[in-house]
Amino acid sequence: MARSYVVTGGAGFIGSNLVHAILDSEPESKVTVLDCLTYAGNRENLASREGDPRFSFVEGDICDRPRVSEVLERASPDVVFHLAAESHVDRSIDGPSVFVRTNVEGTASMLEATRAWWTKSAREGFRFVHVSTDEVFGSLGPTGKFEPSTPYAPRSPYAASKAAADHLARAWHHTFGLPTIVTNCSNNYGPRQYPEKLLPLMILNASEGRPLPVYGDGGNVRDWLHVDDHCAGLRLVGDCGVPGETYLFGGHGERTNLELVHAVCDILDRRHPNRPHRELITFVADRPGHDRRYAIDASATERALGWHPRIRLEDGLEKTVEWYWENRAWREQIAYRRERLGLG
Repeated sequence: MARSYVVTGGAGFIGSNLVHAILDSEPESKVTVLDCLTYAGNRENLASREGDPRFSFVEGDICDRPRVSEVLERASPDVVFHLAAESHVDRSIDGPSVFVRTNVEGTASMLEATRAWWTKSAREGFRFVHVSTDEVFGSLGPTGKFEPSTPYAPRSPYAASKAAADHLARAWHHTFGLPTIVTNCSNNYGPRQYPEKLLPLMILNASEGRPLPVYGDGGNVRDWLHVDDHCAGLRLVGDCGVPGETYLFGGHGERTNLELVHAVCDILDRRHPNRPHRELITFVADRPGHDRRYAIDASATERALGWHPRIRLEDGLEKTVEWYWENRAWREQIAYRRERLGLG
């Protein structure tokens, strides 16, 4: 079935993978990307789609309501996937205001522009899918998992800004009837991720013999979800998600940061046995307010959508290391010096 999608932040990590997934599997559908092309937005992530008549790229700021309205009028979407966001905790510690502007004000701008367009168009079956994070729930102890009913307890400027955006999306549904859906996911990994995040940073540094900075004791636990599995879930939400509901996506892949870095080193050791990569690990001062553990209970989503993560963490890590290794041109054009941020 031919559908029209708008993907905000579609030149970023999750957004670009979502665009590729849609265009690869829906030959009659169209995708319009709206992206401001800040440091983490990369047109190279979508280069293979240039010239495809089903694909349109619009450079623009989600805080620019006239620009957003223009995109909506032109695309007339069946689904808006709202992924545009500032997303790096360390950067939010150094400069919180940009996170408030993009994540809070930008989401409000998107919701208002979408409400105006939707009210006029009366698009049947339309959905606005607001993509968020498990960090809004705060930090877990050694047991337990986040559920849709878990109270919000954000502990970083990034998490607080995303929590505010989640509340706005729900408020626009309950107050105005806009068919919004909120999704919260665990840590994503895979190709095309900007190398300030843990996995691409470790892969690229290790492949170049550079130090592997591990925060604190490396015991912080995260649940890892391959971006392809996440995108599959988002597409199901766009197809049959219930407006007003919340869907959680997790990968059943809890690991400490140190365990994850060890796994990357072991993969690279098999590829280049002359270099013991674990020797590059360097413990550095911890991030201020670093949450100790996240974990998601995705069972409600799995029952509602028939979704399950299909990529085992071990297999996904192998493929991810291979992608960054083979796509040297992509990583060399990234203007990032991999300096430490977020020391407070």
